[in-house]
Amino acid sequence: MALREGLPGTIYRKDYAAPEFTVTTVDLLVQISPGRTEVTATLDVVRQGNGQGGLRLDGEQLSLQWIELDGERLTEHQFIAGDSELRVPTVPDRFSLRTCVTICPEENTSLEGFYRSQSAYCTQCEAEGFRKITYFPDRPDVLSVYTVTLEADRAECPVLLSNGNKISEEDLDNGRHRVVWHDPFPKPSYLFAMVAGDLKPVSDVFTTCSGRVVDLNIWVEEKDVGYCDYAMSALKAAMRWDEQ
Repeated sequence: MALREGLPGTIYRKDYAAPEFTVTTVDLLVQISPGRTEVTATLDVVRQGNGQGGLRLDGEQLSLQWIELDGERLTEHQFIAGDSELRVPTVPDRFSLRTCVTICPEENTSLEGFYRSQSAYCTQCEAEGFRKITYFPDRPDVLSVYTVTLEADRAECPVLLSNGNKISEEDLDNGRHRVVWHDPFPKPSYLFAMVAGDLKPVSDVFTTCSGRVVDLNIWVEEKDVGYCDYAMSALKAAMRWDEQ
């Protein structure tokens, strides 16, 4: 894969300005198909401070299908979609924004965003990769609670993973399946992760100081199952140290 072209620009602390909007919750529906992945994002957006400006979201290599503000489909005269951003000039102080975009992970060679890597679809969002998945204020001081619904062909991608706790899973028509994940802890977009592919678990358990038993799984390609003992030991040691 090719490395990201060019070098990132210098960002100085003296130029920092707090975000004009924050996003309290993010609900993602990611429908994976060969050559075309559709991402529908629902953002609960709240204005910060007393400003009256419009909304600006980061976004790169996205094909915008439609956008809705509080349930109303916007016309092309009500927003501006550029190569690196989406602007909605007129918004209330609190609103729900839904966008639908398509991306092509198989053609993404930047090692950022959502891309195909051998037998699995993977993400790399640190530091500014989430903007290649959907439109978002892709900066570390916007903390949101994420709910992620992943859909894919079960034969090709039997394992669907994201942050947090698995809420549900079900079979769909045409050999597809769906898994829902929810992370109750607000986090910045650069910590978002999802994986879809044919992976096998290396499993163990960890018992906390309070006696609670926690399931541990490291998901890898089948050929690498025998190489995970050290990683599992390191994970358990880190969890033990964190509790001490």
